[in-house]
Amino acid sequence: MNYAYIRVSTKEQKIDRQYKEVKEFISDDKYIYIDKESGKDFNRTNYQRLIKRLKENDLLVIKSIDRLGRNYKMIIDEWTRITKDIKADIKVLDMPLLDTRIDNKNLVGTLISDIVLQLLSFVAENERINIKTRQAEGIKIAKEKGIKFGRPKLILSTSANDILKKYLNKELTCNQAINLIGVSRGTFFKLAKRKNSDTF
Repeated sequence: MNYAYIRVSTKEQKIDRQYKEVKEFISDDKYIYIDKESGKDFNRTNYQRLIKRLKENDLLVIKSIDRLGRNYKMIIDEWTRITKDIKADIKVLDMPLLDTRIDNKNLVGTLISDIVLQLLSFVAENERINIKTRQAEGIKIAKEKGIKFGRPKLILSTSANDILKKYLNKELTCNQAINLIGVSRGTFFKLAKRKNSDTF
């Protein structure tokens, strides 16, 4: 049996392009499973339904490898589960080499697919490392130029300090003080705690 899996990250995103391409392999829509959820893991409603139905010699068609998921370590684990444990095949439309079906003419099969997937994982992991390195370098350069990061420190006016003193001296209620200073409840209690310990 042939199945297809389609995933987009949000309910607002369209599935049209993926649907059109997998439809060439799947005639009946009941064999096309669609999730509108993040690819951070495989705990997706329809993906789990699909996996429960998938059995030996079935074919799973996906548009691209990132539709399966976005974490390559997890993708490799799931790929192994499908191809080795369940013994089903996978075909990735955007990358013909990722097709585990044995073709006697050109020998594109499980071995080559596994190698290609490992290579993709290596490239993706290196790109993640490079992005983090570039971010760290950019932050370092910005800090050297005196650019500040994070939320700016709240500087209170004299009147706000006076209001906090009155609150701490029980001359004002909590709500009265919050309304007069004009900050959130959480921020107010942080300020009151700092004021009480004379740290500002």
